[in-house]
Amino acid sequence: MKLKMDKLVKHLLSIHPMAWLIGALATALVEWSVGSVIAYSIGLSNGVPPVFGLSLIFGKPAQIPSVIVYVVVVYLIPMYVVARLLSGVADKVMSRLPQLASIIAYLVVLYAVIEIWGSLDDYRLMVLKLIGIGIILTVSLNLVNGWMGEFSVAHAGFMAIGAYISSIVMVWGFVNDDVFGPAVLPTSWAPYAFPFALIIGGIAAAIGALVVAIPSFRTRGDYLGIITLAFVFIVQGVINNLNFIGGARGFMHMPPLSSLTWVFIWTLLALFTIQRYVSSTLGKATSAVRDNESAAEVMTVDTRKVKMVAFLTNAFWAGIAGGLYAHMMGYINPGNFGIVMSVEVLAMLYLGGLNSITGSVVGAVFYRLLSEILRPLGLYKWVLIPVLLILIMIYRPFGLLGFQEVKLPTFGRKKEVAHAADTD
Repeated sequence: MKLKMDKLVKHLLSIHPMAWLIGALATALVEWSVGSVIAYSIGLSNGVPPVFGLSLIFGKPAQIPSVIVYVVVVYLIPMYVVARLLSGVADKVMSRLPQLASIIAYLVVLYAVIEIWGSLDDYRLMVLKLIGIGIILTVSLNLVNGWMGEFSVAHAGFMAIGAYISSIVMVWGFVNDDVFGPAVLPTSWAPYAFPFALIIGGIAAAIGALVVAIPSFRTRGDYLGIITLAFVFIVQGVINNLNFIGGARGFMHMPPLSSLTWVFIWTLLALFTIQRYVSSTLGKATSAVRDNESAAEVMTVDTRKVKMVAFLTNAFWAGIAGGLYAHMMGYINPGNFGIVMSVEVLAMLYLGGLNSITGSVVGAVFYRLLSEILRPLGLYKWVLIPVLLILIMIYRPFGLLGFQEVKLPTFGRKKEVAHAADTD
């Protein structure tokens, strides 16, 4: 039995990643075109099921056979057949493309998959956006809790600052509001100003991080965790008492500009920025501080500067995520950015794995999908998810992909250059 499983896994891994991605695109097209017909024909009366139909397993157990049939017919069979047929072609084509062209090809097909899959209903679209925001939060927190080796729970506070500042900018500038009055600028300019509002929110979050970082870096470990936790409570308390932005009642009227496209673009930018950061000299210095701060200082590393830059970068991206979240929901209040939000981000981080960009992505995707799949369980969901996290921490202390990266196959042009270098 084990031998058969090993052969199956080896066979699946032998199929080119681009072929799997095209297979996923074919699956999305099948569901988009005939998903409703298939769903009704096998007894799924509500039409195309959300989250791959897996949430129905807990909400309506009687429909488990129908869900299994739907997943096999709509997802597994089309994906495998298309991937198997195109694996050889994908390998030849991708091996001939330059590295940049290959990356663009992967991203274009990936975006097409999520755009088609998410277009089937608003719930899927919201889940995809939350996944993108979760990836930004997780990979940025990984910079401090992973590569820098500290323990921060301040992410919800940074997210709140970014959410409120970017929302104030957009409502003041482009919305006729009861508090801020008539829009200062034409409403048609709002989509073009939105990226700048997010950046302003990110900068404001970084300034907030600077305020907390100066006293915080005199401590380490648990003490830093307590200080950053206090920062979250301070931010919540301040917002609760600012009546001109709604106080405890919340803030609203933000234009719904956090489209799937914008979330996708900002997620890619966050991943690219953090990847370049951790692979740079500054990133290596950050890891050196984690391993042994005293030794790093002896090796002329400016540890205070390294920690400050990492902390500010982490806060900036949390602020960007907060702005995206605010303009997706259209309403925010201080309760959205409490300790629960920080704990969720920590759960995504430690589930996926420390010191791993791939792990951050996997952790955010897995946690969000699991949370939505278990939603029918209500309160019991918050019992099952922590138990699962405990088991993962026991058997995988560094997370699912801690200190590991999953890389796509080496690109063709790169292999040729390497071969030529070896020959010389």
